[in-house]
Amino acid sequence: MKILVINGPNLNFLGIRERSVYGNQDYEYLKNMIADKGKEIGADIEVFQSNYEGGIIDRIQTSYFDGTEAIVINPGAYTHYSYAIRDALASIVVPKVEIHISDITKREAFRQVSVTKEVCDYQIYGRGLQGYLDAIDYCLAQIEKNS
Repeated sequence: MKILVINGPNLNFLGIRERSVYGNQDYEYLKNMIADKGKEIGADIEVFQSNYEGGIIDRIQTSYFDGTEAIVINPGAYTHYSYAIRDALASIVVPKVEIHISDITKREAFRQVSVTKEVCDYQIYGRGLQGYLDAIDYCLAQIEKNS
């Protein structure tokens, strides 16, 4: 089983930026947490991060060819305006979960808009880093259901 976790801009600055919003754990902690989850469920989970829209799109497109069975994506700020990432996600027919560490429904008005939500199967927000594990569990259930 192969799951791809994509993180958009500034996620590599976890534990550095806005700790009151995103927490004190750093990006290495998140990657290790996801790796441990992969071992636990017997899945190959790749974590990819880019601050560049094109890099995210390229990785989504590559997933079409590399056997990826599900995508978890935190598009970061691209959530609110990247129709290019939205279109790339729409092209890939696997379970997809949009994840946000903070509760975007209780933040600034612009953060409450997601252009990528409609092409994902599920959206998780406001659960901190635990949301990533919840998203992986959702993907696992969908993969097993579709097998």
